[in-house]
Amino acid sequence: MGRVHLEAVRRLGFVDVAAVAGSRVEKARALAAAYGVERAEGDYRAFVEDRSIDAVHICTPNARHFPMASAALSAGKHVICEKPLALTTREAEDLVRLAADRKLRNCTCHNLRYYPLVQQMRRMREAGELGDILIAQGTYSQDWLLYDTDWNWRVDRAEVGPLRAMGDIGSHWCDMVEHICGQRIGSLSADLQTFHKTRKQPADGADTFAARTEGTGAPVDRPVTTEDFGAVLFHLGDRARGAFTVSQVSAGCKNRLSVEIFGTKASVAWNQERPNELWIGRRDEPNRTLIKAPELLAAGARPYADLPGGHAEGYHDTFKQLFDRFYRSVVDQTAPLDYPQFTDGLRQMRLLDAIRSSHERRGWVDVAI
Repeated sequence: MGRVHLEAVRRLGFVDVAAVAGSRVEKARALAAAYGVERAEGDYRAFVEDRSIDAVHICTPNARHFPMASAALSAGKHVICEKPLALTTREAEDLVRLAADRKLRNCTCHNLRYYPLVQQMRRMREAGELGDILIAQGTYSQDWLLYDTDWNWRVDRAEVGPLRAMGDIGSHWCDMVEHICGQRIGSLSADLQTFHKTRKQPADGADTFAARTEGTGAPVDRPVTTEDFGAVLFHLGDRARGAFTVSQVSAGCKNRLSVEIFGTKASVAWNQERPNELWIGRRDEPNRTLIKAPELLAAGARPYADLPGGHAEGYHDTFKQLFDRFYRSVVDQTAPLDYPQFTDGLRQMRLLDAIRSSHERRGWVDVAI
């Protein structure tokens, strides 16, 4: 994620990358050298007090989010933090309070809002083209942890917190649906499942996506208590209903975040694996597929598409769109705060609390306001 953030910031044109910190100084130096960044450290605290640095990006495992964000805010830095914002709701509340007290810009990196056609769905709803929302449903399914030999720090409860799939990708789905629909999930019923109670961690500690060498030793069996799959029924606003699943063990699904919104006038459906196509359905007219092209989008969605029609915009572009809006609000204190803030990260922590509570109680629970 650090590399993804770095590349997106470089594309803005008005923000300089001053330094890189890594879990090991060798890793930080290698990344810094590859991108022409002059300074690299093995400990982020080495430049937290550096007054020449205005903002920091936190791209670490979840357990580091709170101490790093707290230190940066206390030192007067604006902060962009990967999601989930913290390990606990209490930590997230403390970060929201600290950012407000210091009057600093803050962002939870729910970048997936920034696909042009996700914004198009939101603008269609705002314009009344969908009518009243009746149903929201979908999934966020992946397959990269399908086998018990697949390993990543995210399966470690100490690093990720009590929820893995829900925290890692379910929070993206919930944030997107609330953003599109303009309504909040008020109550829910959840069921979670860990299919691999034990996983085989490579002896060299390498993650599933990391390059490995032969002959690194026998893998070590590690118990796993974080979930591989989850299903949630929910109430959306006063009237609408919905359901979604998350999975990291669905063969063939590489990154299938799909959202379907059904209204009294029309429906829309979008899939992150085909991000430049939006299905629009109606009862009394032919269905159609909208291909991303700025001139065909609603006025409010058009600024999120920088390339002409027929030129794909994808995952990397969502970070650029988010960071552009964040840094313009840093430069100009009167600029709109058109991005997810720490309050949005706190919102997702409260949803995760409700999901875990529902699963443990095996019943419906209300989401804290």
